[in-house]
Amino acid sequence: MNSVQKLRWGILGSANIAIGSVIPGLQQSELNEVTAIASRDLDKAQQTADKLGIEKAYGSYEAILEDDSIDAVYIPLPNHLHREWTIRAAQAGKHILCEKPLALTEKEALEMVEACADAGVHLAEAFMYRHHPRYDQIREIIASGEIGEIRGIHSTFSFNNSGSSGNVRFRKEWGGGALYDIGCYSISAARLLLGQEPKAVTVIGMFSPEHDQVDMMASGLLEFDNHVGVTFDSSMWAAFRNTLEVLGSEGIIEVPSAYIARTDSSSNFFVTAGGERREVEVQQVNHYALQGDDMARAVLQGKELRFAPSDAAANMKVLEACLRSAEERTRITL
Repeated sequence: MNSVQKLRWGILGSANIAIGSVIPGLQQSELNEVTAIASRDLDKAQQTADKLGIEKAYGSYEAILEDDSIDAVYIPLPNHLHREWTIRAAQAGKHILCEKPLALTEKEALEMVEACADAGVHLAEAFMYRHHPRYDQIREIIASGEIGEIRGIHSTFSFNNSGSSGNVRFRKEWGGGALYDIGCYSISAARLLLGQEPKAVTVIGMFSPEHDQVDMMASGLLEFDNHVGVTFDSSMWAAFRNTLEVLGSEGIIEVPSAYIARTDSSSNFFVTAGGERREVEVQQVNHYALQGDDMARAVLQGKELRFAPSDAAANMKVLEACLRSAEERTRITL
């Protein structure tokens, strides 16, 4: 029996998201294998490789790009390094999965999209939650009319790591702050479910002198067509929450754990319509694995990515406007 062809990955860096979620997801997927990991500290790269059963460890990111046996790279580096290493990877002929947010600005994101198009490589933003089948189920319920016309969406994502010293999220020039780290999920989900772009944004932020003046809390309003308002809050200095509510004229969809879906716990959600509240069962899957397989099918089978890189640039446009709104305390028209 012929073995299944797999996409061979190199990992640029040993960030927690890579070690704890993305690499295990790729290793559990159908069409991927992780063959190398790089760090600017070779010992750290080797320790991670040994721990996760990765064949090769490199002491520089350049070495990954020079390895002809690697097809694709995953970039979990701090936000301000996404543009540089995505473009360098594209020029080296590697397909790219880059952590969210894709860049620091829309302009940077568009440069990255163009560089990948010019090089003929695929680029995907690592919003793993979108690959979970429950979001297809949610979109189907909305399209069916069961909850009527959408009147509003509310999304939350918060946790408290304010005491964490040396955290890259607390470096303003590096693209730190709650909006870029987790507010981007709420913006992405709203655009996904509504299938359109917001017309204006208004955000209030709590900028902390203790954390390099990054936004440790941000609460916002996104204005969409048909008088639909999307409200959200994101925080790195508040109690943990991770929810999504879609309010319709005839019903409500509630997602208790909107962006975190563990394989060992329920990812079910609830629909209230016609006077009854029902629980919608969701298959327990690894959405990091599904994210990897989407890239693999694009590279190995010629299929289109589920989410084009232009979507990442569009999300970056909204995200950048939200941060500007919070800094200037004003409504921004898009």
